[in-house]
Amino acid sequence: MPITADEKLKSLKTIIKHEFNDGYGKLSPDSFYNKTCTLIPSNTASNTYDLLGDFPEFKEWVSQRQVKDMKEHSYTVNNKNYEATLGVKVMDLENDNLGTYKIKAARQAEAAIDFFNESAANLLKAGESTLCYDGQNFFDNEHPVYANADGTGDNTPVSNIYGTGSSQAWYLLDLSKSLKPLIMQQREALKMEAITNPNSEYVFTNDAYMFGSSWRGAFCYGFWQQALMSKADLTSDNFEKAYAQMRKITKDGGRKMGIKATHIVIPPDLQSKAEAIFNVANNEAGAGNINYKKVEIIVCDWL
Repeated sequence: MPITADEKLKSLKTIIKHEFNDGYGKLSPDSFYNKTCTLIPSNTASNTYDLLGDFPEFKEWVSQRQVKDMKEHSYTVNNKNYEATLGVKVMDLENDNLGTYKIKAARQAEAAIDFFNESAANLLKAGESTLCYDGQNFFDNEHPVYANADGTGDNTPVSNIYGTGSSQAWYLLDLSKSLKPLIMQQREALKMEAITNPNSEYVFTNDAYMFGSSWRGAFCYGFWQQALMSKADLTSDNFEKAYAQMRKITKDGGRKMGIKATHIVIPPDLQSKAEAIFNVANNEAGAGNINYKKVEIIVCDWL
């Protein structure tokens, strides 16, 4: 018995959604955004990040003064809609010419991953000029830290920028905490939907079925204390000083935070330098390398 048009259409929906979901599922776990961002659900049009102070495990991170600062500086992040469309010609379905659409569906999943990765990388690149919850730029020389644990007393400016220079930026991140330094705020999870009704305006006008992927959300900053940026030359000496600077960051009142860089994020051009510093156990003279495996290298193509 010949396969009916409805059966072909049902099969097409199954194939495209499977290829899309399978491609996304395989790529997402090892992606840049997944490594560097914490996923935080959003139930409204925006999130206001005074909510960070409401999480029990985060109460020791932020003082009442900092929660107040979040509100005063309106650290509110609005959700946005993003989409991509895949059209399937009606004639291709009728002629069973569908092989390339499996590849296109998988590529659409890859494009979604690329978008998420680039969005996370853009946070780092814009960190010197984009505000975070304390009203300072995410990477800044004047983050306020107060003398008393309740956020009162003298303010001592603290920097999460190391050194000076004009080299390509590299970033130290502490990704060991419950909240990572970057946030993926999600209102609606990535999904694939279809318009296949022959009577729909789209199908009638374009003589094609439409499969559209969409996501609603935004990317924003978490705690600046877990990230440090440097444009100094990437050397062992500069790394050690930047690493030590990050470890000295305290909460209000001088309380320790246990911050320790776990990863270094670099553009591809710095990969050879980073591997020489962190992935070689002994130097040419045979002496041990104290920075061997001290941090994990993340090479980000979007930097």
